Amino acid sequence: MATSTLKKLLKEYEQKRLSAFTALDKRKNDLYLSNSRLSEIDTELNNFAISTAKSILSSNSSKLINNLKQKIEILKKEKSEILANLGIDDSFFSPKFECCTCNDTGYVETETHEYCLCNCIKQRLFDIEYNNSNLANLEKENFDNFDENLYSSIVNEDLYSSNISPRDNIKNIKNIAFSFIKNFDNPDEKNLLFIGNTGLGKTFFSSCIANELLKIGKTVLYQTSSTMLDNIINFRFEKKPFFNQIYDNILNADLLIIDDLGTEYLNSMKFSELFNIINSRLLSQNNHITKTIISSNLTLQNLKNNYDERIFSRFVGNYNICRFFGEDIRFKK
Repeated sequence: MATSTLKKLLKEYEQKRLSAFTALDKRKNDLYLSNSRLSEIDTELNNFAISTAKSILSSNSSKLINNLKQKIEILKKEKSEILANLGIDDSFFSPKFECCTCNDTGYVETETHEYCLCNCIKQRLFDIEYNNSNLANLEKENFDNFDENLYSSIVNEDLYSSNISPRDNIKNIKNIAFSFIKNFDNPDEKNLLFIGNTGLGKTFFSSCIANELLKIGKTVLYQTSSTMLDNIINFRFEKKPFFNQIYDNILNADLLIIDDLGTEYLNSMKFSELFNIINSRLLSQNNHITKTIISSNLTLQNLKNNYDERIFSRFVGNYNICRFFGEDIRFKK
């Protein structure tokens, strides 16, 4: 990722954080203007706190210190009663940050007391550097807008090689998708492989899942297979800057969506890169569970023919294979 992009975002985060504190000051000022007693209590509390500190430093009697503490408790109780009557809780006096994980700083502290980028700013970087417009329609592409009635309820084994209808099939896939979201952090939950013709909802389902995971703070990186592999080869052999960071992002994004597998120009280098990405993301490196969704217009047999045994065995063993079938729903909307 370009350093300039990160710097720009960090300035944006700094401004967001400042705005949160400015809004807090305004809320408090408006409250005190309409409730003068609250302002008086705060002034008295500050004065008593100073008096208590002076008494402790000057070794005044414990009786005086206890008396000051009692007065402070009385004032705090009065303040709490006023706020309760106004329907105001303690959160009123805290800044409203967009991200409660990093408090709009863009960084979080790790267990080893180091600082790393928060998922919220990582996702912003992914959207700018990689996802572009691919995840831009998430407001529309969510499960609330999913209409199973676009799929036929008629069973046609000759046409679809299945003893269930396209509608029942898509219901099953929806249940698999919900399980994937719910159990995302479970290492035993399998990845997803969506196969089937165009216009059957593969990309829509990927976006729906991405939408739900973004809501809970997961990072989502979207790449078409051809773009991802071309960029990796170009960056690797042209020794472009930030290659290691780009590759690290592909390996470590919480969810990697690889769309249109099978449209890329295949060669041995791309086979090797694709296998490394798929395999590495299965290993949960550094106790970081990552999941992958792969979609392809190819049949399972074509995938087996086009990709070597190592890749295909990962699909069979570590992915829930969801076959989309039916009529092109794009003409039914």
